[in-house]
This record gives sequence, C-alpha cells and structure tokens, in this order.
Amino acid sequence: MKNKEQLIDQFGRKINYLRLSITDRCNLRCSYCSSEKEFQLLPHQDILSYEECLALIRLSDSLGVKKVRLTGGEPFVRKDFMGFLCRLKTELPEIDLRLTTNGTLLAGRIAALQAMGIRCLNISLDTLKPEKYVRITGRDYFFSVRQAIDECLEQGIRVKINCVALNGFNDGELADFVAFAQKYPVDVRFIEFMPVGCGTSWEKHFFWSAEKILADLSRMTEVKPVLQTQADRGPARLYALPGGKGRIGLISPLSNHFCATCNRFRITADGKLRTCLFSDTEYDLRSLLRSSGNMGDVLRVMQEAGKEKPIGHELLMEKQASVSVCGRRMSAIGG
Repeated sequence: MKNKEQLIDQFGRKINYLRLSITDRCNLRCSYCSSEKEFQLLPHQDILSYEECLALIRLSDSLGVKKVRLTGGEPFVRKDFMGFLCRLKTELPEIDLRLTTNGTLLAGRIAALQAMGIRCLNISLDTLKPEKYVRITGRDYFFSVRQAIDECLEQGIRVKINCVALNGFNDGELADFVAFAQKYPVDVRFIEFMPVGCGTSWEKHFFWSAEKILADLSRMTEVKPVLQTQADRGPARLYALPGGKGRIGLISPLSNHFCATCNRFRITADGKLRTCLFSDTEYDLRSLLRSSGNMGDVLRVMQEAGKEKPIGHELLMEKQASVSVCGRRMSAIGG
C-alpha cells in the first residue's frame, strides 16, 4: 500500500480526523442551538452532493485522515443517507467511520448500521426527563431516542451520549445520569456549553464547568480516571464508576481546553473547510470542486489550510466579550 502523506500544522499537530456535516437540516429545534423563529436553512443547491462528500473524504484519506465523523444538523434527515453510508464503507473500508445523531430517526436502521460495520454512535441527549426534553428540543421524541439507545446496545453498537451541560437546566440530573451510566454500558459525556454559533442562546449563567461537574460527581460517588491509549484518546476525560457498566466523560473546551492536541478538520454542509471551531476563516472547497473539478487544486488548498491551523483558545480569548465567537450556525458547521 502506498504510504499516505501526513498533514502536520505549524504547531506540530498531526491532522488525522475529519468532521463532515452532511446537512444543516434538523428535525429538532434545540434552544441552545437556534430558536424556531431564527432557524434558516442553506439553499439546497449550496449543500454538498454525496459525490462531492465522497471526493473530499477520499482526499482527506490521502492526507492521512484515519477517522471520519459524519454530522449535521441531523444526518438521518437527508434522503438516502443510508445508501451513502453503504457506499462510503464499501469504497473506503479502512476509514474509521463514526456518526453523531440526535437518535430520533434510528428506528428500523440500527441492524443495517451494525451490518455495514458501524461500531459506535454518538447520540445527543441533554436530559433524562421527557418533559424537559420537549422544552429544550421543541419536539416530543424522548422515548424514540431512549428506544434507539436500547436497540444499539442490543445490536452491539457502542453508544456515547453527548449531553450539553447547562446550569439551571440539567445540573440537577447528575445523579440520574450517573445511575444511567452505572446501569448501561455507555459513556455519558458532559460537554461545556460554548459561546459558539450564530443564533446561540449562550450566556454566562448557563455555564456549568467540567470542574464543577467533577466536584459534584465526587461528592456523589467514587470516581476513577480512565487511562486511555493514544489511539482511543479524544477530548473527553473519562471516569469509571464503582460497579458501573458505563463511564462519565467531561469535555471542557472552555475551562480546560485541548487545543494543543487538536487533530481536526471540519467541512461544513456547504463545503467550506474550517480548521478551527473558534475561527471563521473558511476555505471554499465546494467552489473548487464545481468550477474546475481538479482534485489537485482542492488537495493543495487543504494542505495549505492545514499548515495555517490556529490555536483556537487564543481566538476564543480575543473574542470572549462577544455573545458568539462564530458567525455560522452549529447545525451547518457540524460541531
């Protein structure tokens, strides 16, 4: 096999992880993302086609990207997404393919996902209380999500639950989430609410820091840090629970950032490459694909963008007085 080029930025970070937003469409209207009134979608013609997505994933693979996460919006709202997944797994079987979903549309698809080799799903769930779920998402899909989690575990698909930590909203549910992680073999990961994304409802009083969560957790039960291998290491600090089947994770992009080891590229639903979540610098890959179709030109832009990848926390500190440090909606960026 031909050795793949390694993409290393100006700070010596190896970029080997791509997050690709398949669509900005979502069937939920989470209050911390964007309100129903403000929700505006990208024009259909601006969204990357599946062929263009495949082309960009192939180029990323040639640059040494080993892991690809498909996100949204909600990826399963896009027509024939399952067919795209099947083709991607067939054409690039070596890629470690992951999915992030809100779990509302997984019914009837989980066995097929397992059969095509999907081994892990990140499922967003910010509360274990049905009435709170409706308040935050604007939709009554809580029991669909819970059923999807159960079916994933029955099919042997690993589940990571992504929970946005919101002071005054779900901080009172920590004990419930701990009990959930003790009962089921899942990683419950609390993610600090960030001032990122146009239309966000971020305010300081909503901020529930990872350190506060850990302190609250330690008062409830014994926790033991989990040592992770280099291959498994991600942004979450993981903690084992006594007698528990699952674990608790803390992701702290604000209070204890991990920018020094960031290994990610992000491509938006309309084909803009972003090298940092906190930066609005974008590289227009879609226009290059559609104007010339020259993969060499696109590859060179990706290489140059990688070299210029910034330290995101420095950008965040410069803009910390702003309500949001990003002019894009998170549904289009893909998180």
